[in-house]
Order: sequence, then structure tokens, then C-alpha cells
Amino acid sequence: MIGRRHFIGSAAFAGAILVTPPVFAIGNDEDARLDAFFERIFQRALDRSPTRQSSLGIRRDQDKWDDISEAREREDHRLRESDYAELKTFDVAKLSPQARLSHRMFALQSERALRNFKWRHHDYAMTQMGGVHTRVPSTLTNSHPITSRADAEAYIKRLERVETLMKQAVDRLAAQEASGIQPPRFVYALVLEPCLNLLKGAPFGGEGDSPIFADFQAKLAKAGFSETERAELLARGTAALAGGFARGYRALIAHLRAAEAKADAVDGVWKLPDGQTYYEAQLEAYTTLPLKAADVHALGLREVAAIHDDMRAIMKRTGFEGGLQDFFAFMRTDPRFYYPDSDAGRAAYVAEANALLDEIRARQGELFGHLPKAPVEVRPIEAWREKSAPKAHYRNPPQDGSAPGIFYINLADMKAQPRYQLAATLYHEAIPGHHIETCIAHEMEGIPKFRRFASYAAFSEGWGLYSELLPKEMGLYADPYSDFGRLSLSLMRACRLVVDTGIHSLKWSREQGIAYFDANMPSSHYDNQREVERYIVLPGQATSYYIGMQKIVELRTRAREALEDKFDLRAFHDVALGAGPMPLPLLEERIDAWIVKGGQAA
Repeated sequence: MIGRRHFIGSAAFAGAILVTPPVFAIGNDEDARLDAFFERIFQRALDRSPTRQSSLGIRRDQDKWDDISEAREREDHRLRESDYAELKTFDVAKLSPQARLSHRMFALQSERALRNFKWRHHDYAMTQMGGVHTRVPSTLTNSHPITSRADAEAYIKRLERVETLMKQAVDRLAAQEASGIQPPRFVYALVLEPCLNLLKGAPFGGEGDSPIFADFQAKLAKAGFSETERAELLARGTAALAGGFARGYRALIAHLRAAEAKADAVDGVWKLPDGQTYYEAQLEAYTTLPLKAADVHALGLREVAAIHDDMRAIMKRTGFEGGLQDFFAFMRTDPRFYYPDSDAGRAAYVAEANALLDEIRARQGELFGHLPKAPVEVRPIEAWREKSAPKAHYRNPPQDGSAPGIFYINLADMKAQPRYQLAATLYHEAIPGHHIETCIAHEMEGIPKFRRFASYAAFSEGWGLYSELLPKEMGLYADPYSDFGRLSLSLMRACRLVVDTGIHSLKWSREQGIAYFDANMPSSHYDNQREVERYIVLPGQATSYYIGMQKIVELRTRAREALEDKFDLRAFHDVALGAGPMPLPLLEERIDAWIVKGGQAA
């Protein structure tokens, strides 16, 4: 899983995509005018998002937070309408093939954003999967370096301005609640936990230092300030934490507790105003395909049955005697598959992850002709957020190269991280998965930044799941148990098709979704509960993995059969990733055009 926004275009695609190299040169005046248009819009969006600047390593407005008010959101909508109108003034016939593709993708993104503006309040503002409550500490700790006094001053200003930011966040929550839009009751405790954790320890009271206070102190210590200057900055940072930062979070906590008392226990978004239509829009947005919930549900049931058959074959290879549920229980409980729930066990898990990363890094040239420059490393998720964070996720590196990409793993409970799933998880999040796909796009030159930094869930998560399969074909899963781990994660994505549609379209309860997972997955009841709770707050997102992976495998099979001995896997991957993230129908057109050219890039 990647922690990024998802720009999704329309599913109605006309015309053909020509296969073009990742880098293009401006070929005429219309290309130049269009490129300037895209650059102006991207820079305007960047100017309006200080946190996005920080994530890209830009130290410009690092003393500010984004404006998340309703007024700003409506202003953004008006700008988008104006941009879309201006886009229509370009003469598409005069554009080069690559510029034509950019024009088309921007149009699709704009149409989708304008069409779905009416649903903006249906997306839950804060959940256990994220929101401004976790974006603040994540930005401060991961994207706000301190190497100068200006950096430290900006950090302090941001602490003070948390109060204003949280006032806007509370206003947004209140507006949603007034419209009858609230997540189910169980979500509130999961949102409150990281908020409360941020106010534990100095300077708020309790043992040790609070997470942000510890981060600020550590960065000041490394920055080379004199003792006098460091003490002065630390005193001001302490006052800002105890002041605006604390007031902001306490106001948010108070609102969340009051809202929790009013929340219901209904889990699907069908309960929201026009909820069924909203869910259909979410399915289309995340998959980039015009899919119906009933069809997605049926596909999931078929794939679950097929993967169970593959698991039975592995069970026989191991010599295990008993049924599939017995094998699930064995994999869930046998101590050999888990590191101890201790500091030593966590260190051993990270060491194994690094060994696997070194192994696949040494062989990544077998999969790609073009590799990104940015490195990637393994890190445990920070303690302050580990209880509400996912089991693993990827964070892309800043554009200035000041930090690597990060494969985060949640080691709060070592029983939730079986060793047999580690390899597949690492391949998904790091190499050849999200790190490769994301950094190739981010490092491209000559294409508009809106394409380099856009994300389509079906493309990105489909690539992630496909990346779990590639090492199987390379012989990298060390034994039947790690291959079972790969299948168990694929099974989870197939179960998602069933449960996501079950909850949001068929009106299943959370308990029904968990029961389905318990009956069909080898994972623990607790893990299954966490999974289902995720789908409840991100309707449609969980379907993107399997849908995207299926499309990529389908296109690879088509290319291999058509090109026969001319098929080159590295070339296929370079073409698939070589124009940046895109909707699945556009990817299909791109691969089909590559096939027509005999597997040769233009």
C-alpha cells in the first residue's frame, strides 16, 4: 500500500495511444504551450500545498500547513473548472503523440474530479487509515529536516499553527456530521488513539518525551547549533507544543469524543445520502473501469476458490496431513513461522527483510531495462502510530534525494507478521513493487509533473500485487511456506473483492465481513478484523489490487502470445511503467500499440 492521493480518470476512453519513450522533446509551439500550461497548474497546486512541498523536499513554505477549509475547496473547484475550459482551447491535431497523451490524461482527470466534486463530503475526513491528525506528525517527523535556523523556526511555527489547522479539521467533521455522514462508531477509538499518544510524555506530562518533542530535540542536536542557540530554540519549541499544538489536538479530541457518542454501528456507505451511487463512483474511481459491484463480488468468489486449490497443492508438497483449515491453523500457530515478540525478534525480522531486499536488488536488472536512482530501506513503523497503522506500506523519497524510499513494517505485534509473508510483502512494497514503479515515474524527465506524481490505485496497487508474482517466476521464494505466504496475500486481495462489495453494496455488517475472512483466510481473527475495518472506511479501494493485477497479467499474456520469441520481459515492464501511472484502459492501449510495433519501443 502506498500513502498517496489517487487521481482517477474516466472509464470512457476513445482513440489510440502511441508507444513513446519515457522522455519526450517538445516538438512544436503547441507542445510548448501545453507544457507551459501543465507546469503552471502544477506549480500553482504546489504553491497551495505546503505539506506537498515538504514531501517533495522543497523548503519554501515549511512554516505553514495546507488550507483545508470549505472555502479553499470550493476555490480549488473553480480553478479546476477554469483549467478544464482552457485545456479545450488547445489544437490536439497539432500536438505530438506524447503531448496528446498528456492532454488526454489531464482531461480525464479533470472530468473525474469535476464529476465527483459532489461526493467530497462522503469521503470520511479522518479514519484509522489517515487524515490530518496523522499527516501533521508524519510531515514533521519525516518531511521536515532541520539543518539551519530557518528550518527550526519553521518547525516551531508549524507547531503553533496546528491550532488553526485543527479548527479547520473540526469544521469539516462538523459539516459532514450535519449532512448525515459519519463513519461507524468503532472508527473513533482508532482515530483517537494516535491523537492521544501525541500528547503523552514531555512537555505534556507522563514518562519520557512525546513523539514530536523527541523528534525536535533529536534534529536540533544534529543541526550543529551552539548550546545557547539550541537551548533557546528548544524552549520556544516546547512552548509551541504546549500551546498551539496541544490546544489544536485537544479541541480535535473533544470533538471526536462528542461525535463518537452520536455515531451508529452501520458499516456500509450505502447508509449515506445516495450511498449506493457514491459506492459505484468509488468503484469506478479506484479500478478505472466501469465495473458493477455484483460482478466484482462474483469474481472474488471465483478467485477465492481457485487460490484455495493452489494452496491445497502446496499443502500436499509439504506432506501435511489434514484439510485446508487444518493447514491454516498450522501456519497460524506453529512457532517456526514467527519471530519472538521482543526487541531481539524485531531486530531479526528487520535483518531478514534487509537480506531479502539485498537479494532482489541484486537481480532487479533481470526485470527492468531502466532502473530508478533512488535507494530504498526497511524501517519499523514509529511507535506512536503502530497500533492504528497498516501492517506495511511504502513512502516515496523526496525529490531532492535527501532521503531514501522507505518500506515501513509494523512490528507492534510479531504474531501479526508471519515470516512466510515477509518476502511477498517486501516485493510488493519495495522491489520490484511500489519503489520501482513510483521512482521511475518521479525521476522521468520531459513529461508533465502532473503525470509523474499522479497515482491510480488500480495501476499502482495492481503493479504491487503483480510484483509479488514476479519473484515466484524467478525462483526467489525459498520454500513452499514462503510461496504459501505469497498465495495467502493474493487470497486476501481476492477476499477483498467479496467483502468490500458485500459491506458497501450487499449491506453486510462488519461481523459478516470478518466471518467471511475467518472462514477463508489463514490469518488470525484480529488481523481479519483489522482488514475488514480498513475496507469499511475506504470503500472501493481494496478492489483495485486484484483488478489491476489481473489486467497486467492479461496484457503480459497477450503480448507473450502475440510476440512469441520476440517477447522480452524487461521491455514489457519498461513499456508498462515508461509513461507513468495511468488508467488501465490507457495502459491496455499502450501495450497493444507496443505489440503492433513488434515489441519495439518508438
